[in-house]
Parts: sequence; structure tokens; C-alpha cells
Amino acid sequence: MKTKILRCLLVVCCCTLAVNAVAQTTDTIVSPWKHTLVASLNLTQVAYTDWAQGGENALAYQAMLAGKSVQDLLSTNWTTEYAFAYGQTKLGERGIRKTDDRIDLSSVMIYKLGVYVNPFASVTFKSQFTTGYKYADTSQKAVSDFLDPAYSTQTIGVGYQPMKELKTRLGIGLRETFTKLYTSYADNSKTIEVEATKIEGGFESVSELEVPIDSTVLIKSKLELFAPIKTMDKIIVHSDNALVVKISKYLNVNFIVQLINDNVISPRTQLKEGLALGITYTVF
Repeated sequence: MKTKILRCLLVVCCCTLAVNAVAQTTDTIVSPWKHTLVASLNLTQVAYTDWAQGGENALAYQAMLAGKSVQDLLSTNWTTEYAFAYGQTKLGERGIRKTDDRIDLSSVMIYKLGVYVNPFASVTFKSQFTTGYKYADTSQKAVSDFLDPAYSTQTIGVGYQPMKELKTRLGIGLRETFTKLYTSYADNSKTIEVEATKIEGGFESVSELEVPIDSTVLIKSKLELFAPIKTMDKIIVHSDNALVVKISKYLNVNFIVQLINDNVISPRTQLKEGLALGITYTVF
């Protein structure tokens, strides 16, 4: 576990240093690139001593790093975004359990035609840092690990941005699923051979909404849909939604809702929500 956490920190640090180096270079060389990087840390702690009403000690944390690099030229716009998150909790006498684990990268190149609708090409990558478990009362079962599974999607199509706060794109592309030990994410149950990789052609739609209510409140939402051509009735849905309330320069209240609907992972729709008070720092 310690090795995997160190690996997680190393990946994040390397990405941070790389982007920081590019940002420092632009201080002396005029560059069309604009970089942003935000780090946040949420902590929760409850401790009891001789508490008559009962209760369990609890300790939880979530660390997140999110950045964006944008090159906006006269004829093209190239935007690369990345988000890393990791969180754990300890409740009472139970062992430490993971509550958040995320690697999310995307890069989109748009060719401007001078109208609302413009062609684009994109690539995305999603995975996690450490082992994921399915917990029972007295046991746990490993169901995933670092880059196991990992998902990559390459898409070409057209994008539409009717207003600054809303943009959407629709295209056709390939979605690859890579596994090592946990092949159930990629295996075709209809064949005798156990497949560790799955490649699907299909249609992808990505819509993003970012609305500032005022200087202290921000609503963000991202909806990703992928419909495999062979199974058009089984649309893969990823939805990330956040309400961010800024209390002070470094203190935010974050309410997040994440929804995943993927029949390969689970026949039921997965839902995760969280409310946290955390420290947020804009690196650049």
C-alpha cells in the first residue's frame, strides 16, 4: 500500500513540475499557452472519549490537483485538462478504506471555422492509483488496481458552443479498456478466451457547463456519454457535478455528485455524493 501511495504522489508531482516548468518558461518567452493549477485538501476528524451517547472515532481526508493548459489561436484552440484525486477514511476500529481515487486526463483540439459549430479531435484517459476493494462486514475483495482497468477514448467530430458557459461536442471514436489482473472489465463472456483488452467503436458526446452564480458561488457539470455501435442500447454514462462556495481566499465548501452507469462494471447506476470544507490553493 505504501509503495502504491508513493507511486501516486510521484505521478502527481511529475505532472505538477512539468506544467510548472512550462509556466515559468512563458515568463521569459511570449507564449500562446495559458496554464492554471489548483490544489485542494479536505479534512474531517471526530474523536470521542467516554461519550455516553455513543459514536465512533473518524478521520478522513481527500487531496485533489486539477489543472488546465489552453492554447487559443486565431484558427485553433487546444485545451488539455487533468485531474488527480485521492482520499481515505478510518472509522472506529475498521481498517483504512479508500474513498476517492482518480486519474482523469483529456485533450481537445478544435479547428475554428468562424461559426458556432467547429470540427474537433480529442483523446481522454481515465484510471486510478491504488487497489480498490469491495467491502463486506468482516472481509474485503480486491476488484481493481493501478491502471487496472484503464480507459482511453479517441474521438473526432463537431463541437458546439452557443455561449461562454456551455459547450458540447459529438463525434465518432474508439474506446479502449485495458486490464491486467481484473479482466472482467474487458473480457467477452461469449468467448472461451479471456481478453485483457477491449476495443469498441461508437458515438461519444461530452457536454460541459460552468456557471458562476456570483463571485463566491460556482456550479460545474460535465456529462460524458459513449454508445458502442454493437450495443447502442447500453450507453455508458459518466457525470461529474460540483457546487463550490468560496468562503475566503483559501477556504471553500464543496458539494459533489458523481454518477456512473456502465453495465460492464455494475448492472445498477452508481452514485456518489460528498460535502466537504477544504483548503484550496491556486498554484498558478
